[in-house]
Amino acid sequence: MDTQLKVQNSLTRKKEVFKSINEGYIGMYVCGPTVYSDVHLGNVRTFVAFDVIYRYLLFLGYKVRYVRNITDVGHLEGDVDTGAEDKLGKKARLEKLEPMEVAHKYTVGFHDMMNIFNTLTPSIEPRATGHIIEQIEMVQAILDNGFAYVKNGSVYFDTIKFSEAKGVYGKLSGRVLEDLLSETRDLKNQSEKNHPSDFAIWIKADENHILRWNSPWSEGFPGWHLECSAMSTKYLGKTFDIHGGGNDLKFPHHENEVAQNFGACNCQPANYWLHTNMLLMNGKKMSKSVDPETGISNSITPHELFSGNNPNITKGYSPMAIRFFMLQSHYSSTLDLTNDALLAAEKGYRRLMEANKVLGGLAAANDGTDADLGKEINTLIDAAHEQMNDDFNTPMAMARLFELVSKINGLKDGHLAMTDLSAATLERLQKTFKDFIYEVFGLQDELEAGGGDGTMDGLMQLIIDIRQSSREKKDWGTSDKIRDVLKDLSIVVKDGKDGTTWGKE
Repeated sequence: MDTQLKVQNSLTRKKEVFKSINEGYIGMYVCGPTVYSDVHLGNVRTFVAFDVIYRYLLFLGYKVRYVRNITDVGHLEGDVDTGAEDKLGKKARLEKLEPMEVAHKYTVGFHDMMNIFNTLTPSIEPRATGHIIEQIEMVQAILDNGFAYVKNGSVYFDTIKFSEAKGVYGKLSGRVLEDLLSETRDLKNQSEKNHPSDFAIWIKADENHILRWNSPWSEGFPGWHLECSAMSTKYLGKTFDIHGGGNDLKFPHHENEVAQNFGACNCQPANYWLHTNMLLMNGKKMSKSVDPETGISNSITPHELFSGNNPNITKGYSPMAIRFFMLQSHYSSTLDLTNDALLAAEKGYRRLMEANKVLGGLAAANDGTDADLGKEINTLIDAAHEQMNDDFNTPMAMARLFELVSKINGLKDGHLAMTDLSAATLERLQKTFKDFIYEVFGLQDELEAGGGDGTMDGLMQLIIDIRQSSREKKDWGTSDKIRDVLKDLSIVVKDGKDGTTWGKE
């Protein structure tokens, strides 16, 4: 079994064997949300993906410091750094609220959504507004090193001078300065810059800007890109192990982070850069604009996905079915959300959880050695671990688990013999399912109320007993009502020679 962890490094565009800076320890920074609106489904996909990465690193035994920031200032409309309004400030103005009211409201909403999807909390979750001093210090360091200049109270990073001196600008994103010239738009204050590709690391606030702080250069606010450089450095050091985020952040956000860190300390911020890909819907980029032919927008919110209150889907889906769906695509691949795909994921999730339940009830009948069946099971278990070690390949690891599901169901039905696998292999199989489902994939058993404490099983056994008693008394009215209600809840009751069992459709 290949036990080496390999990751696809966006910086080198190669799959590399992962080696942490300090053995046994990992520092990981992931760009968090800008809290001016409800978190959208594309963000959820990114944070679920990094939750699995975080979980697997912990599973491998690493001690991980996971830092994910909250952006509550400096992220301007259009992701530009001049002539635009701060997203959070704009929302505060429109809703007639204090900016921190807006930030708090949507931060709470973000945390609630992360809890719904069962993501682990990061080790540290710094806010940009809580680190203004560190950002001012970093701007000064970049100025002192000659890679920035002041114009009318704003401070701009000098990309030409930096590129000539270090030769690394554009390495992460694959962009070159000549390309940036043709992409530059006619923006307010663009003439302040020495070069169109230069970007602001401190912005002088105009009279309408709400969020502002004193600095040596002006009363203003930090540039969006600078915030992550300052916060990652503070909590993980000048160079750390992993930096992650959505593919849409690769340029300009992450490219400019690299430049800022080099500009301040002449060092690469992270050794490995990991990027998630886009979430599509019905094969297209999500858009709130309405299709003139169908009258339907190609978009959906997490809450609409739960409730089914959206014309793009036929019903609501549970958070765990949606999380399962997200794990069926590699984090670096596009993921196409369709109703059919969600229906299939829901069935797959239920099948996996049912198999795990069956597996827990199997008892070893062979204390000796494995026959061919036991060897096949061990090979599949090894393969699941190898797939996760291959750049956190959840869809392939999941495929190996479903091959094991077929073996489990065969053992349950008697098509496969329990005597063909040893007690040690059965124990390993049970542990693997528990570890992968709950610890690595972060799934929860929605059949179990109260976090899997057996309450649901107890209630269902009571219902089954009442049903059986009604049938013995020929009280068909009660028996039929139980059957119909369970059917509406997508719960199937099966009568067999060993008694009555239940499960989700």
